[in-house]
Amino acid sequence: MTYAIEGWFAVDADGVVLLGTRCAACGTVCFPPRRGSCPDPRCDGTDMEVTRLPRRGRVWSYTNAVYPPPAPYVAAQPYVPVTLAAVELDGAGIVVLGQVAGLTVDDLEVGMELELTAGPLADGPLVWMWRRAHGAAS
Repeated sequence: MTYAIEGWFAVDADGVVLLGTRCAACGTVCFPPRRGSCPDPRCDGTDMEVTRLPRRGRVWSYTNAVYPPPAPYVAAQPYVPVTLAAVELDGAGIVVLGQVAGLTVDDLEVGMELELTAGPLADGPLVWMWRRAHGAAS
């Protein structure tokens, strides 16, 4: 399996999971994962531990990309607008942006519950995406 961005997410027996880091000194969580110093300017911590982030969250904001991004992005031909959502992860205190699978901006609303899934980009590599959460109201 080829990942679009190695080390940022994984697909295993539990499904798709985002991999972030948590500062051992203050508990600050960040995505994408980072090495070195804590992103919190009030903390001097340098021990960033890899952590699995929550798979569900609520839509914080959303939009669509009606124009294909410039190279090196490889767009499908013909280009189909892509729906994007910023999702506040349950209990993590962070917002993660990702493509939305199977929904348009007309289907989304702020506060709607989404969960992680994965899908291929136009040039083939796998990337994390958001989808309607199983068991969530339609």
